[in-house]
Amino acid sequence: MKLAIVIPYFKYTFFEATLQSLAVQTDKRFKLYIGNDASPENPTALLQKYKLLLDFEYQEFENNLGSKSLVKQWERCISMINDELWLQILGDDDTLAENFVELFYKNLEAIDNIDIQVIRYATKIINEEDKIISELFTHPEIETSVDFLFRRLNGGTRSSLSEYIFKLVNVKKYGFKNLPLAWHADDLAVLEFSEFGSVFTITDSYLNFRISGKNITSFKHDMVIKNNATFGFYYYLLQHKREHFNLSQQKILYSKLEKSLLNDKKSIYFWYKVTLLYLSTLHVKRFCLLLNNAFNQSVKSLIKR
Repeated sequence: MKLAIVIPYFKYTFFEATLQSLAVQTDKRFKLYIGNDASPENPTALLQKYKLLLDFEYQEFENNLGSKSLVKQWERCISMINDELWLQILGDDDTLAENFVELFYKNLEAIDNIDIQVIRYATKIINEEDKIISELFTHPEIETSVDFLFRRLNGGTRSSLSEYIFKLVNVKKYGFKNLPLAWHADDLAVLEFSEFGSVFTITDSYLNFRISGKNITSFKHDMVIKNNATFGFYYYLLQHKREHFNLSQQKILYSKLEKSLLNDKKSIYFWYKVTLLYLSTLHVKRFCLLLNNAFNQSVKSLIKR
């Protein structure tokens, strides 16, 4: 088998739907790895039900990592993998179309022939009642990861970690970046694991991404943490990966970075990092404009009080 499907488990509510979608796959050539992040909802009895239906390894971790670092939890689940070549990290509440694995193998030769490192699927969004609440999101069959990023930033599509399959050697080579709540860690993974190359899309199958109020995407109380991650994401791209973007794209990234800074303009850390970045890249004029913008926003805020 060439495909490992890893589930970093914590939530029980929709877990059986996830397992059931795996059990009915038309192609069973995958190994399932489930890493329990010290969840208070033990799935052992449920897993016993699927023991004869799925080839899986299950491990209960003694300490909870996800509350501190989702990326660290992903990493220790990934370390369970034996000798598979490709990896999918599947959310414990997402589900797959029945031909998901079948289409992976059907396209694998073509993918290998053009040396693609990242595969993605079409997606639908479902709610807590398994009802589809979106259109089918599709992508060009072959698209550069950079083009995809800016198409997403422009509101042209959506993305989530579960819909991707990565070549394991690149996951180990580059690793997921430890951003707070793993927010934007999947976006960065697509760029780095593809080596800023192309992504191959399978549109004849799809993943169901669940919005239920129980996952991070749904949460609204952690916007400050998400903003910290957003700042870190754009800062990393501009500080370390700037050469992969043309001037127009860099301008957009700078604007996104500035927006996240202005969302928390009292952060000394943000200002320190931005000051170093702008001075090192000779963006003095832009930095002065940013300072002026921050000042004007602060004055307006005082006046409203």
